[in-house]
Amino acid sequence: MSIKNLCFIFCVLFGSLAFAQGSRTTTIVVPFASSGTVDIVARQLAPDLSKLLGDSVVIENRGGGGGTIGTTKLATANPDGKTLMFHHMGFVFNPALYDKLPYDTRRDIIPVASVGVTPNVLVVTNSLPVKTVSEFLAYVNKNPDKVNYGSGGVGSAGHLAMEMLKDRAHFRATHVPYKGSGPAIVDLISGQIQAMFMTIAAIKPYIDSGQVRAIATSGMVRTPSLPNIPTLDESGLKGFSFEPWYGAFAPAKTPPKTLDQIHKAINEAIKDPENQTKLLAQGLEIKPMSRAQFTDIVELDLVKWDKLIRQLNIKAD
Repeated sequence: MSIKNLCFIFCVLFGSLAFAQGSRTTTIVVPFASSGTVDIVARQLAPDLSKLLGDSVVIENRGGGGGTIGTTKLATANPDGKTLMFHHMGFVFNPALYDKLPYDTRRDIIPVASVGVTPNVLVVTNSLPVKTVSEFLAYVNKNPDKVNYGSGGVGSAGHLAMEMLKDRAHFRATHVPYKGSGPAIVDLISGQIQAMFMTIAAIKPYIDSGQVRAIATSGMVRTPSLPNIPTLDESGLKGFSFEPWYGAFAPAKTPPKTLDQIHKAINEAIKDPENQTKLLAQGLEIKPMSRAQFTDIVELDLVKWDKLIRQLNIKAD
């Protein structure tokens, strides 16, 4: 265990005592269970953020509702900069996936900082006789009733990525939602389902061991995690890009000066070489940007995904 992470554990264990003696605590809400990618990102950056912000930093996992429970916690928090949230691109899916949210996505929450992006990878079961995107599309068009694709659930990134691909490439395939990606991977390996979009961190061990076959990644450029796998753009679907982002958010009325301080701290933390190495191992490519740039991306994605999700009539379970 690194010295940095030992320091973080010390801060968590003795945070309440330090608070009683006059220090401040920043709570980072993670709207998912522990050990997921968002949780890993938050915990990796927390030691540096503690030093840079001058606070003890506590991670609070508030899972459930596709991230909406934790997001509600943030939306109703005191806008003093002491409550933040780390989230992924699912943040922009939820207004369309749920008929009614207990918060207003635009009014109650403000983007603070980009952390990075995680291009997904299109994988197929080994029994499927395809090795390239063109072969996959030819097969699925010839056998529309023989291809089932899995995901970690209705409205998950893997579900929406495949629907985006189906919409772009004009093919049919049947969605099989699972309660999490783990069971879906098991069925992909066994051939019960034929294809999936997956985060690189979750599926790479099975690619490396030859248990599943990777045929394309979803970013505009090849990912360092799978440098020999072409992008969908390279494979003939020009302009296709699906790069789920990760970032930090705050209550909307947080003072701009405070937001700037938090943004600066996060940008410094993600520049740390140790953080970059460990996050890249999770398939996350660091992508710092200004607050305005990240805000624009969030707004564009709110519009883009609202249109696609409603067009496809997808609703969360």
